Amino acid sequence: MHAVPFVRAILLVALLTPAPHLAAQQPARKLTLDNYLDWEDVQNPQLSPDGRQVIYTRRWIDKLNDRWESSLWIMNVDGTKNRFLVNGQDAKWAPDGGRIVYLAKGEPTGTQLFVRYMDAEGSTTQISRVSDTPSNPEWNPDGRTIAFAMLVPQKESWPIPMPAAPKGAKWTEPPRIVQKLTYRADRVGFLEEGFRHLFVVPADGGTPRQLTSGDFNDGTGRWTPDGKALVFSGLRSPDAQWRWRESEIYRVDVESGDVKQLTTRKGPDLNPATSPDGALIAYTGYDSTSDTHVDAKLYLMNADGSGSHVISGNFDRSPGRLEWAADASGVYFTAENEGATNLYFASVKGGVREVTKGAQVLNVSSIGKSGIAVAVRSDATHPNDVVAFDTKKPAELRQLTSVNDDVLAGKTIGKMEEVWITSRDGLKVQGWIVKPPDFDPSRKYPLVLDIHGGPHAMYNVAFSFTRQENAAAGYVVLYTNPRGSTGYGSAFGNAIKYDYPGKDYDDLMASVDTVIGRGYVDAKNLFVTGCSGGGVLTAWIVGHTDRFAGAASLCPVIDWISFVGTTDGASWYYNFEHLPWEDPSEHLRRSPLMYAGKVKTPTLLMTGVLDLRTPISQTEEFYEALKLRKIPTAMIRFNEEFHGTSSKPSNFLRTQLYIRSWWEKYGTMHDDKKGKVANVSGGQH
Repeated sequence: MHAVPFVRAILLVALLTPAPHLAAQQPARKLTLDNYLDWEDVQNPQLSPDGRQVIYTRRWIDKLNDRWESSLWIMNVDGTKNRFLVNGQDAKWAPDGGRIVYLAKGEPTGTQLFVRYMDAEGSTTQISRVSDTPSNPEWNPDGRTIAFAMLVPQKESWPIPMPAAPKGAKWTEPPRIVQKLTYRADRVGFLEEGFRHLFVVPADGGTPRQLTSGDFNDGTGRWTPDGKALVFSGLRSPDAQWRWRESEIYRVDVESGDVKQLTTRKGPDLNPATSPDGALIAYTGYDSTSDTHVDAKLYLMNADGSGSHVISGNFDRSPGRLEWAADASGVYFTAENEGATNLYFASVKGGVREVTKGAQVLNVSSIGKSGIAVAVRSDATHPNDVVAFDTKKPAELRQLTSVNDDVLAGKTIGKMEEVWITSRDGLKVQGWIVKPPDFDPSRKYPLVLDIHGGPHAMYNVAFSFTRQENAAAGYVVLYTNPRGSTGYGSAFGNAIKYDYPGKDYDDLMASVDTVIGRGYVDAKNLFVTGCSGGGVLTAWIVGHTDRFAGAASLCPVIDWISFVGTTDGASWYYNFEHLPWEDPSEHLRRSPLMYAGKVKTPTLLMTGVLDLRTPISQTEEFYEALKLRKIPTAMIRFNEEFHGTSSKPSNFLRTQLYIRSWWEKYGTMHDDKKGKVANVSGGQH
């Protein structure tokens, strides 16, 4: 007699339990913009001399003060016992592993050098009390001394016979006197008068002693194995500020301060690193050229500067972060290649071999004597984390941290797909597509073309919160490395010489056509955006086609004639065949402003008010031109931002939201199945 209620109960459970195929149709949990406030990052892992522990910088967002903060964490080399150590960043182990030096906020002001003992007591000492910011600390091999670089102020003097101010007068502050070619820098502002030099300070604290001097800037110093000297790059020449892409390698004796020049070639010589036995110095460089991009070679020379020769052969990629093998058999370095970054090894006998492989961005920062390496790694679906591997068995990579697993838990990430595009002249160009997490190939999606800056830079296969969040909002995101990008060799990088923006426009349009041809993109809802060099190309695109429903040009260059003299340095003068007062035709031909009369696309302009790289006056020029012609446009001036619009966490959120609001306003996004306007705002939908 209980059979009927039992059957009813079974039916009730069946009705309340979704069938497998129905459960699969539930909306995916997606990344949302507010998740950014819980995002973390890792940097600069360093392996202890005994190979047992790793210290790394962990960055997180201070939501109350709207800024990124840094602290040092420590763990065993297998990832266990991962814990907070001290507030600060960029730690380096002493040679005996008993101490670390790091940078942190100190007295009397600003960033200072600290040393912490790595025993149970953990005693910490502030070893510098300087008025300017020290950087790049390096332990002497004996552990007694630390070298660092720092600005040495040198005030401009121009005495004039000003009459004395009356008692109680409130006269205007004296003017700033500028007499240098480069007098300001983005993210710094007006440069304090002076030059950057090398110092040493006792590891127990004391008065820093200046090693180098003169009216020129010296680069980061690296110790020779005997601890008697530092090698560094710079250009110790009275006319250094007028010599474009010129530098040499030098050696300074720590006891006497005597400086010896080791290289003499015309062209840049950089990144010196002395072999463990002190016999050789590895460095990077290339012969002087008017090419706007050329990949550097890896060189060796004897410790006295003689016998310089290339050991990287025909390897046409730029080596970075040089580190000698413990047995002095060769040099490890990282290099960009086709959207990836991996570790390579160059033998002292010549030739380069790949150590790690794969579609990843692997930035190796420390290699121990046993061959264990630690690095920061990311790929399409994994944000930055610390990893370790044996250089003899590089495929056996161990992930040591998972700093964003809590944020990504249960969320579906948009799939990334590699695509190779054939441009109009037959050149092959690499790109990637990020699809919405609940992608349905039968639907039509709005497309975002995301353009990188530089122009000599490389988009890569690393996880991107920005692109993933846009994909989660319902967009197909396309990003590419058009000609001019790094990571594809010198010829590819230099292909835009005297023609940027121009040929790369063809690559970008070909990439859009390629993706449209796959059938899931709504050709009426194409959008384009980019910052810096990407902002230039965005402004160029709207002056050459009206195929995009909306554009967002961030921190662009609009008028090359006004730009080259107002950016933070004189180097851009050399990116044109003629100086503008000799022949302005190329500057005009390459300026998006000259095509403002053809713009029909609603164009949003966004720039930081402090920007010194692409000053906001460039944005103002385009805004006025478009507004005069009654083209839909708006100018958003970001407070507390230099170049870019996203260094402040709240400004990153605003950047995403303003851009998508613009696209929603001028796009015609709709759901093909229901005929309703699609929700393409942030968050789940």
